[in-house]
Amino acid sequence: MIDAALQSMIDEVLRRVRKMSLPALAVLLFLRHLKAIVMRAPSSSLLDQTALSELAERLIAAARRAGADAADAVAVRSMSLSIEVRDGAVEESERAEGDDVGLRVLVGKRQAVVSTNDLSADGTAGLAERAVAMARAAPEDRFAGLADASLLAREFPDLDLIDPNLPTVAQLERMARDAEQAGLGVRGVAKSGGASASAGIGGMVLATSHGFHGAYLGSRHSLSMTAIAGQGTGMERDYDFSSTLHAADLESAEKVGRTAGLRAVERLNPRKVSTRKVPVVFDPRVAGSLVSHLAGAINGAAVARKTSFLKNKLGEKLFAGGIRILDDPFRRRGLRSRPFDAEGVAGKPLALIDDGVLQSWLLDCATARELGLATTGHAQRGVSSTPSPGATNLHLAAGSMTPEALIADIAAGFYVSDLIGSGVNGVTGDYSRGAAGFWIENGKRSYAVSEVTIAGHLLEIFRTLTPANDLEFRYGTNAPTVRVEGLTVAGQ
Repeated sequence: MIDAALQSMIDEVLRRVRKMSLPALAVLLFLRHLKAIVMRAPSSSLLDQTALSELAERLIAAARRAGADAADAVAVRSMSLSIEVRDGAVEESERAEGDDVGLRVLVGKRQAVVSTNDLSADGTAGLAERAVAMARAAPEDRFAGLADASLLAREFPDLDLIDPNLPTVAQLERMARDAEQAGLGVRGVAKSGGASASAGIGGMVLATSHGFHGAYLGSRHSLSMTAIAGQGTGMERDYDFSSTLHAADLESAEKVGRTAGLRAVERLNPRKVSTRKVPVVFDPRVAGSLVSHLAGAINGAAVARKTSFLKNKLGEKLFAGGIRILDDPFRRRGLRSRPFDAEGVAGKPLALIDDGVLQSWLLDCATARELGLATTGHAQRGVSSTPSPGATNLHLAAGSMTPEALIADIAAGFYVSDLIGSGVNGVTGDYSRGAAGFWIENGKRSYAVSEVTIAGHLLEIFRTLTPANDLEFRYGTNAPTVRVEGLTVAGQ
């Protein structure tokens, strides 16, 4: 039986075909929408990782039979639906689905990784034998190895990561259309840059030769819209998006579209500014980038290679007193939450910066051994790579001042709403990025500014950083509005 949503979609396709005057175009339109019709929400079998778990265990057993001293296997599942709409018409619709598996084997202190998307049962022995042969030919890595058994996760907290009721393609199309219409409804918006809606499920299974076995799944819902305001060479564009694990937490299509439209209109008629040093205020949607630069500099891999400007700063005061930056893999419904890391280690909430002091690196087992420390449970891994450290849910804790109070005493300054390019040197700490936003005059945002560069040094940025009280958890890395003193704004 055809459900109401599907029947409605079929009726819409037939209505459009009847309106077409050219048969070739009618056929093209029909086929395009027929593709969307058959892209349905996932079946319950996608939520069952039993087969992947059994495959991971078979790979481990095959690796040991082939001569591996130790091994781990990771299987990754993904499924996604997406719709893109422009000017009221579906521009693209996609469905992607697949399972991939990777096997890491260790022969002494030599290791190798192989991966495949061929999940047939008869391929495990050959895959394991190739991996062992590669490991025997690899150079020794004295820091390679599985996690210490005492560090492995034994309990898996319920982090509420999965929303199994994904929307249909018809529902995604309606969301994208609504977001676009809301953006176009803002006075001053001239055209749409497109709107998109997507949903999917992804997860992993990890098994090791020393007894660990764990699995988890998470869903993702996303909605975005880009609006273009103005005319001719005076056009400006901006965007908004929302991304959550559960559909119930997603911002409404109307809000996403309207916010994109308002932002685009605000950017019209930008002015140039002269080069000078002024206080710079970062909007929350770009302030998180400063936290990301810190995370990159305290990544154990960079520290071990001595390619970080913070390599000798552990235990030192980098920020003002009271500043806290935290990483929490256990945040419920967090975009990067997981019950264990890519080596099976139990994670925990970790204060990277506490009262302004750098407390910890981000470590996996290999970088921890190299630095003579213990892993912090931050291993990440794809099916074709060895584990490496990386952050989970990062955030800069909120301060006590409102954003308005934060800029109230600025006679002349720059409010950054958009950053362009990547001009940050993790070795030296030098910071230089293209930016757009608004000039601050007498404590208020005034006119739009574009085509400028902001520059300084990350140590000075960290030292003078002041957070506002408007923290919201919208991204993987979050921060409130942030003020930094004395950055160079390079204009005309």
